[in-house]
Amino acid sequence: MTRCSPISVGVPGAVLVAVLVAVLMAATAAPAVAGAPMQSLYPKARPLAGPVFVPRVPLVPVYYTARIRPRPRPTAAIAAVATRPSRATLALSAPGLRRSLRPHLRPAGLRRNPAAAVTPIPVAAVRSQPATVIANGRKGAVYRDRAIRGQQVSPIRGRLAGCRVARPVKVSSISGVVLSPAAVIDCPTAQALKTWIQKGAKPAVGRLGGGIRSLRIAASYSCRTRNSKPGAKLSEHAKGKAVDISAITLNNGLSLSVLKGWRNPVQGKILRRMHKAACGPFGTVLGPDANRYHRDHFHFDTARYRSGSYCR
Repeated sequence: MTRCSPISVGVPGAVLVAVLVAVLMAATAAPAVAGAPMQSLYPKARPLAGPVFVPRVPLVPVYYTARIRPRPRPTAAIAAVATRPSRATLALSAPGLRRSLRPHLRPAGLRRNPAAAVTPIPVAAVRSQPATVIANGRKGAVYRDRAIRGQQVSPIRGRLAGCRVARPVKVSSISGVVLSPAAVIDCPTAQALKTWIQKGAKPAVGRLGGGIRSLRIAASYSCRTRNSKPGAKLSEHAKGKAVDISAITLNNGLSLSVLKGWRNPVQGKILRRMHKAACGPFGTVLGPDANRYHRDHFHFDTARYRSGSYCR
């Protein structure tokens, strides 16, 4: 019986096997080496020397600067205010106001001259120089009625007999409605006009155009006869008891003209309501349908008749 044993390879044979294995591996790796890139795919390192990277900072507009801050009040000015007996005179170079906005105290001992308040004045002075006439009058509420704003005027005497107003007032606004120009009338007429504005004119307009802003006064006090006819009776205008209104201006600028709006289908309804509402507060109410003298305005006066108000 023979015994099998492994093939033994000598030293020359081992060298030969190693050479064959190396040749086979070189043949297999040749295509991959041929297609390889010429240089490394890794990014090159940033050079240490060169421009320094500066991040971009967005520019944001600044709406506030320290220049609008108030400057501190000078110490000298503060000392002057603290030590002054009546007022302080700040240096011209100091910022801010040069004098206080607070009103000064009224000097003691001032009294109104009662003789100057009742001195009659010609009617021409009322028209041409109202500031001189009203210098001694009261401003603000008329006869303690806050709704009627104006000034009390000195008694007026005209050139015609009976052409006078004992206690006239120059009314600039009533219940927030401006009278343009201001009307020179007596107090009862001002009260009647207030009643008509509050209960007649404002409800008639309602919210149209934002409400009434002003009344265009065509005439108030005027020393003349009725319709300016020679020899006619004295007009109620000569007594300060009448006022003529030619238009009503609304807050949005729309003007309700008596001349142009009386026949208008929309404005005419409003103007006729105003005309009708005046009957009662006033003794005489005339409009475009009365006669040709009143086609462009309303005539209101406080003359009273036994038969009641006269409205046309």
